[in-house]
Amino acid sequence: MAVFFTSDTHFGHGGALGLYRRPFASVAAMNEALVEQWNETVGLDDVVWHLGDFAIRQRPPVVAEFLARLNGHKHLVAGNNDPPATQELEDWESVQSYLEIEADGIGLVLCHYPFRSWRSMGKGWINLHGHSHGRMKPLPRQFDVGVDVWDFRPITLREILHGRR
Repeated sequence: MAVFFTSDTHFGHGGALGLYRRPFASVAAMNEALVEQWNETVGLDDVVWHLGDFAIRQRPPVVAEFLARLNGHKHLVAGNNDPPATQELEDWESVQSYLEIEADGIGLVLCHYPFRSWRSMGKGWINLHGHSHGRMKPLPRQFDVGVDVWDFRPITLREILHGRR
């Protein structure tokens, strides 16, 4: 079982193509590429922490269909574009707006938003976030896990720390 992180998939969001310069011919092509990249990366027994903004302005059945198509045990750390209907979908194993966990012996602070400071940042803890789509200069030990930064797929902590894509 591997643990992955991602954020800002923005399923169904036509504005993402222009706003974030996503290289897809259409929203449908973007949606399919995101599902394909996810499922090529994540196995059925893997864990994925999605740090918010899963889908934008989509009806709950459409969001549920995207979520059901994705491999792994999926957890949501909700973002500003995750309404209650998205947060209440049954395929999320957990939903929260902030979380502190340990992975590979490293303390992690997970939130959709980047922080200026976070718990135990002076003791080596890392802040993983989304929201900024790679447009914000990070602090030391702070990483944007958004799909726009990481080739439109979830990534492991090892990849994050070694800068591999």
